Amino acid sequence: MTRCRRISRAATALAAMLAAAAGGTAHAQWSSDAGAGSGGTQAGPASQAEGATRENSRRERGSQRRSDISPYLEVGQVLSADLKNGGDVLTYTTVAVGVDAAVVMQRAELAATVRYEHQFGWNNLGDQDILSGLLRGRFEAARGLNLEAGALATRTRADVAGADNGIVNADSSNVANLYSLYAGPTLTRRIGGLDVGAGYRFGYSKADVETPALLPGGATSQGLFDSSTNHVAWGSVGQRPGDLPFGWQLSAGYEREDTSQLDQRYEGKYARADVTVPVGPTLALLGGVGYEDIEISERAPLLDGSGFPVRDGNGRFVTDPASPRLLSFDTDGLIWDAGVMWQPSRRTSATARVGRRYGDTIYTGSFFYRADHATVVQVGVYDGLSSVGRGLSSGLAALPTQFDASRNPVDGALNSCVFGPQGGNCLTPQLGSATGAQFRNRGVQAVLSSRYAGWNYGVGIGYDRRRLLVPATSPIASLNGVIDEGYYLFLSAGRRIDADSDISLTGYLNYFDNGAPGAGDVQSAGLSAAYARRFWRSLTGTAAASLTAFDQDGFNSQLIGSALVGLRYNF
Repeated sequence: MTRCRRISRAATALAAMLAAAAGGTAHAQWSSDAGAGSGGTQAGPASQAEGATRENSRRERGSQRRSDISPYLEVGQVLSADLKNGGDVLTYTTVAVGVDAAVVMQRAELAATVRYEHQFGWNNLGDQDILSGLLRGRFEAARGLNLEAGALATRTRADVAGADNGIVNADSSNVANLYSLYAGPTLTRRIGGLDVGAGYRFGYSKADVETPALLPGGATSQGLFDSSTNHVAWGSVGQRPGDLPFGWQLSAGYEREDTSQLDQRYEGKYARADVTVPVGPTLALLGGVGYEDIEISERAPLLDGSGFPVRDGNGRFVTDPASPRLLSFDTDGLIWDAGVMWQPSRRTSATARVGRRYGDTIYTGSFFYRADHATVVQVGVYDGLSSVGRGLSSGLAALPTQFDASRNPVDGALNSCVFGPQGGNCLTPQLGSATGAQFRNRGVQAVLSSRYAGWNYGVGIGYDRRRLLVPATSPIASLNGVIDEGYYLFLSAGRRIDADSDISLTGYLNYFDNGAPGAGDVQSAGLSAAYARRFWRSLTGTAAASLTAFDQDGFNSQLIGSALVGLRYNF
C-alpha cells in the first residue's frame, strides 16, 4: 500500500510535468494533471523540481528560514576590443544600482536579482540605460492555496535572421529589451478523499527594439514580437489508488492570448479523463482521453502600392485593420495519450508518453533525479503550441523559487540559465529571438544543478525546434511551415576561495539553424571569468574578463575580448 501511495502521489506531480515545455508551451500540452500540484501550466524541466521537491521544501523551510536582501551600488570601467578584424577598441564607464534577494520563510519563498545600469560611453560610443532583473516568488495564503508570481527584464536577439553577438552596448544592433511578468493563485487540496486542484495565471510580455537587425541580402524577416496578454485557468478533481485499484482524474482548462502583432489570437480549451494503474511497487501505467478545441488566427499585414507587406521602423508588420481574421491553426476533436511512470525511490522518477494531439503524434517525457540535498538532474521532452508571450509566462512559472543570481561578470546581463537547490531551468529557447509568429514547439532540455567540494555549478543543454504557423492565404504565407532549430549549452561554476574572495566561471555555445527564406545560420560562443575580493567591510573589488565569438552566414566572423575592473558596495 505504501508503494501505491508513492505511485499515486508521484502521478499527481509528475503527470503535470508532461504539460511542460522548455521552449515555453504554456499549458499547450493539457497533460493529464493540468491543475494538480504546480498547475500543469509550467514550462520546462524545472517544473519537475517544483513537483518532486514541494513536499521536501515544506519540511525544510522551518529549519532553513533565512532572509538575505542585499542592495548595492557598483561602478566599473570596461574595455572591449575586436581581436580578429582590427576593429575599434571601445571603452565605457558603468554605474549600477541593484538588489539581490533570497527569502525563505515558513509560508513564503522569494528569489530576485534586479539591476539598473547607466553606461557612459567614451569617444564615439554613446550612452545607454539598461534595466535587467529576474524574480520568482510564492506565498502560501492558506493551506494548499499559493499565490505565485514572476517577472523578467532582459535583452535578447530581436530577429532570428540577425546576428547573435552576445555583446550589448550602445552600438549593438538586433537587440530587443524584453519584459515579462505573470501572477496568479494555485490551489491543491485533499478534500474528503479527493485531490482537488485549480488555478489561474495572467501573463504580460513586451519587447522594445532599439536598433533593427542587419540581415543578409535576400533574407526574409519573420516580423518582431511587440506585446501580448494571456490568461490560463484550469481545474481538476481525482482520487489516488487505494479505495480503487487505480487512480483517476477529471480535468479541464482554458487559455487565451491576444497579441498586438497582426492582432493575433490564440484560444484553446480542453476537458479530459485520466487513469493511473499501478502494476508493480515502482511502476504504473498512465492513460488519458479527452477533447480539445484550439484556434489561432490573425489579420493580414497592410500592403504597399507594389503589393509588399508594410513594416514599421523596427521591422514589425503593420496590421491591416480591414482584413478579416485568417486561421493559422484550427483543430478540435478527440485527444489521447498513454504512457508509463517509474519511481524506484523518492529521489528518482521518470515518465514517458505517446499520444495524438494537434492532428499529429506527439511524444513527451521527463526524468528527475536528486542525488543528494544539493544535486538535481532534470530532463524534459516537450511538444506543443507556443509563442514568445506564452512561452515567457510559462517559462517564468517553471523557475524554482530559490536560485542563485547569475549574471555576466563584464556587462551585468542576466545569464539564460538559473540554478539552485530546487533545480534549475534555461530560458534560452524563449530568449533565442523575439519572433512575432505563433509556432509548433518541440524539443528537449537537460539541467544539472549541484554543489560539491566547495563549488556551485550548473549545466544546461538542449535542442529546440519551431515550425511557424501563418495563414495559408496571408500575404506572408511564405513563412508558414518555416522551421527554425536551436542547439544550446550553458555552464557555470563558482566557489569561495576564502572568507573575503571568490571566483566564478561561465561559458555558453549557441547554434541557430534558420529556416526563413534567405536567412543563414548563426553561431555564438562565450567564456568569462571573474575574481572578487572584499577590501573593507561591504566594499568589494572585481576583475573580470571575457571572450565572445560569433559568426553569421554572409558576414565576417568576430572575436571580441572584454575586461572590467570595478568596485561594489553592499548596503
